[in-house]
Amino acid sequence: MRWIKLLLGVLLLPACAALTMTAWRMALRLSFAPHATSSPALWAFVGGYVLWLVVFACLPKPMRTYVLGHELTHALWALMMGARVSGLSVKKTGGQVRTSKTNWFIALAPYFFPFYAMLFLIVFLIACAIWNLAPYLWVLFFLIGLGWSFHVTFTLMMLLTVKQPDVQSQGAVFSAVVIYGMNLLIMALMMAALSHAVSFGLLARTLGADLGTAYGWTLDKLAALWHDALAFVRRIEQH
Repeated sequence: MRWIKLLLGVLLLPACAALTMTAWRMALRLSFAPHATSSPALWAFVGGYVLWLVVFACLPKPMRTYVLGHELTHALWALMMGARVSGLSVKKTGGQVRTSKTNWFIALAPYFFPFYAMLFLIVFLIACAIWNLAPYLWVLFFLIGLGWSFHVTFTLMMLLTVKQPDVQSQGAVFSAVVIYGMNLLIMALMMAALSHAVSFGLLARTLGADLGTAYGWTLDKLAALWHDALAFVRRIEQH
């Protein structure tokens, strides 16, 4: 099974390149949209993101908060996959949640799903159904920026400093590809959901084109490499 995931991880590398190109194009479109530089929402997102970077660098790390979000993400994705969840425990040094089944979605979800950013979004949408919060939309973007920065900093810190059983269970290559690609995909989907400059249709068309480019380039290079290898073998046989 690990060899299959290793092969799948390698096969998904061009998809990661395509997602990188798509996310970059969507970010540029968002940045250069009319009135983008004066948009309170954009600056609120940047402000929330930068604020957490400062907090993360200068203040003690809220490990219990991170561990709680990590384990709740496991639990959430397990429930979405039809599993039963029990035995949630959270400590500063680590946590645990028992699920009746697991798969790569459940195991790797905390590394690509920004739990607190999504929580802020859901709470704000529920509040909007009760009160008129349209003038305070910038608050939502500030909180999403804060939550997303929290997710990125802790994910990088934990992956780079601690051996993660979740990652080891799925294989390093497969896990790295999934974590990187899913983070970009969720980021692009959030841009499409929250911005008028980026639509889901545009995102789908752009990603489709970039996937075609990435896999086309890869196949061309592999074909050229195969051709060179055959030519090298023929030269050896002739001698």
